[in-house]
Amino acid sequence: MKAEHYVGGVFRSDGRTFPLIDPVNGAELGAVPEATRGVVDDAVSAARAALKGPWGTASAEERAAALRRVADGVQARFEEFVAAEVADTGRPRAFAETVDVPRAAGNFRAYADLLYGRPERAYTTQVPGWSTGTGQALNYTVRRPLGVVAVISPWNLPLLLSTWKIAPALACGNTVVLKPSEETPSTATLLARVIDEAGLPEGVFNLVHGHGAGAAGEFLTGHPGVDAIAFTGESATGAAIMRNAAEHVTPVSFELGGKNPALVFADADLDAAVDGTVRSAFTHSGQICLCTERVYVERPVFDEFVGKLAGRVRELEDYGPMISAEHRDKVLSYYRLAREEGATVVTGGGAPAFGDERDGGFYVEPTVLTGLPESARTVREEIFGPVCHVAPFDTEDEALRLANDSPYGLASTIWTTSLSRAHRVAPRIETGIVWVNCWNLRDLRTPFGGVKASGIGREGGEYSLDFFSEPVNVCIQI
Repeated sequence: MKAEHYVGGVFRSDGRTFPLIDPVNGAELGAVPEATRGVVDDAVSAARAALKGPWGTASAEERAAALRRVADGVQARFEEFVAAEVADTGRPRAFAETVDVPRAAGNFRAYADLLYGRPERAYTTQVPGWSTGTGQALNYTVRRPLGVVAVISPWNLPLLLSTWKIAPALACGNTVVLKPSEETPSTATLLARVIDEAGLPEGVFNLVHGHGAGAAGEFLTGHPGVDAIAFTGESATGAAIMRNAAEHVTPVSFELGGKNPALVFADADLDAAVDGTVRSAFTHSGQICLCTERVYVERPVFDEFVGKLAGRVRELEDYGPMISAEHRDKVLSYYRLAREEGATVVTGGGAPAFGDERDGGFYVEPTVLTGLPESARTVREEIFGPVCHVAPFDTEDEALRLANDSPYGLASTIWTTSLSRAHRVAPRIETGIVWVNCWNLRDLRTPFGGVKASGIGREGGEYSLDFFSEPVNVCIQI
């Protein structure tokens, strides 16, 4: 899939380009156009003009129908989306087939359905002393779109996380300018093709490619014509975007990084906890913001847990590369740092050798560490790779203290067979979502987001619809 901008209903690739690299073998896959400030201006202008056209007066039914056409278009091009996502990210094909593409189509369908389930609130107010009318007023609330929404999506789950924001933004009647990661432009371009074929009015959806700081991302998030920003990515980038948005007091919704804890109690089903931790720490080679990098295990089962976990990790074969050479080098630098800080490398800790084209790619070994103090940088800083540090605890209070001793607060996991402990511990963990005896399982209607350095705001279900629209109160004297 050739990467192109999509601005005002027109595909274009003007300007200089940069290479798209295959993370599996380091080969060049193609060229990506770098959006200039002028291209970004054109995209925002097209989006603003579309608000005054047919989209601005479209009914909820018409918007829902448009979202369903997009969902159908994604499904019709299922194999193309899978191939593009695998090529850009290097992840196993099964992941794209079962998660990325189905969830992308599902996001559009889900928000088409949610439009019909939103309650409207109305209140009758008694106002004694009025000389006319009934002495009553009817107050009711309607919601209107924010306007032009900038969506900045990351490279780890590019299609899923972009549609997670685009679908509710469009459902609420906004127009969108998407800036995907420069590392993963292909499915965004394919989505623009689908939206074009679905017949959405020109300018309702726009796509610009390019880098972040000093480039397309900064041009977009600081643009005076943007009315809201929805971003998923690392915390430092979120802070930079917030500074950019502050000049125009632009509302933001951020889902940022995490250094997520898991608590394994001695009464847990240990095999289930090991299986769950393999998933939560090593899915997509640890390149998911929800992945578990800190594992705390009650001391009586600590050694057994570490032994079983290391054994399972050594058996992992079908894992993908890091997204880039730069990110591979970052993860490997943390492996070296862990040793310098005194870690025991139970398994992994380096770069694998395959003896085939993958040796030109950006792979690192799935790694299990133990023995570090809580003050170690390896324990405190987000690595975003296939690695976890396992440490013991002795009491429930200590487990909570360890879990909460982090600048991040995105997700956590508890492994226990005690229902009372689960209910007691879960609300005390300082994260936006807590899983008990599972991981990454969630009803899409529930709120999603982090606390502390892991984000601001909530997305998912009606929470997304609330962010992407603003309430207007209407008061009528009766």
